Amino acid sequence: MSILVQKYGGSSVADVQKLKAVAGRIIQATEAGYSVVAVVSAQGDTTDELLAKAGEISVSPPKRELDMLLSTGEQISIALLAMAIAEEGYSVISLTGPQGGICTDHIHTKAKILRVDPGRVRKELLDGRIVIVAGFQGINDLGDITTLGRGGSDTTAVALAAALDAAACEIYTDVDGVYTADPRLVPNARKLREISHGEMLELASLGAAILQPRAVELAAAWGVTIHVRSSFGDALGTLVKGGDLMEKQRVVSGVTRDLNVVKVVLVDVPDRPGVAHKIFSTLANESINVDMIVQTTKQGPVTDLLFTICQDDYPLTRKLIEQVTEELNVSQVIYNEKLAKVSIVGAGMMSNPGVAAAMFETLAENGINIEVISTSEIKVSCLVDAKKVDVAVRAIHDRFRLGEEVIA
Repeated sequence: MSILVQKYGGSSVADVQKLKAVAGRIIQATEAGYSVVAVVSAQGDTTDELLAKAGEISVSPPKRELDMLLSTGEQISIALLAMAIAEEGYSVISLTGPQGGICTDHIHTKAKILRVDPGRVRKELLDGRIVIVAGFQGINDLGDITTLGRGGSDTTAVALAAALDAAACEIYTDVDGVYTADPRLVPNARKLREISHGEMLELASLGAAILQPRAVELAAAWGVTIHVRSSFGDALGTLVKGGDLMEKQRVVSGVTRDLNVVKVVLVDVPDRPGVAHKIFSTLANESINVDMIVQTTKQGPVTDLLFTICQDDYPLTRKLIEQVTEELNVSQVIYNEKLAKVSIVGAGMMSNPGVAAAMFETLAENGINIEVISTSEIKVSCLVDAKKVDVAVRAIHDRFRLGEEVIA
């Protein structure tokens, strides 16, 4: 039994016509001899609409109840899609995330998959059915419904592909692959034929809203190849694969921006052991990710501590930081929401010195000041004025000639 896992995003199933088109694509794969498992997101803006309804009731609704509410969006999609396939005369069944064996931890609204029990899905496939599974959701060991965070359906699909030892995992979305930059921002951005898990993970973490970073992590850990494709055409997309499979002649693979950034500066933090742990463990306990940490040495027994967070976590971060700074006697906390992060990613950077310098020179030539810099082996990120980040992306894309094909 050759299993094919396909994932369809919200824009792919936004209305009845699109649902029928997805049903046709699934049937086509079935006719080609695959046993198909389709993972589906909520239709269109359903999740945002449900969040808005919750906001009309409560400024800070209980996270457990948010999960109960938000999980209904995917259940609507899977039922409608199953109906569309059944209408064409094919045997099909829809399953919620819990029914599909997605078992998670207890962190509501940001749960992580602990394991997958594929028994029910395998049984339905062996019985000759197409299986439609709700993405974005699972169940913890208390029997409570959980959700996996924005883009969680990607993670559901990769987890099922790994558990089922699927022949392929196709992620269908409203773009036809992974590009060197956002093609809406950079007209000459080029679609990549393939990219490594490591490079894709950096791009996804730095604002390329194509795949959820945790889905890429999972794919790398379990050796799952992802094929990113368009729901609205049959062209081949981009393969996200293990190993250094990127176009090896190119130093930089892509440039991306992230507008979902807030800079936090704690002024005059006591400079003694345990203080950083106190601050960052408080945020970690609420599943708040921190990036671009910089500590500035000052004269005397104090230091300044700078870090960035996602804007989604801003309200809760302010509340938590207020509590911590009172305990530590920090003199001042400064927040800046008017910044953005521009980043370059490429496996070739490890063996090619001068890449960061070229990026900094390009920003300087365009009058763009750098507030904070962070690096890894395959990426360089700069925090800049949000009003200038689009100029930065286009200039960097041109500097590294990313719109040109690489000739081996």
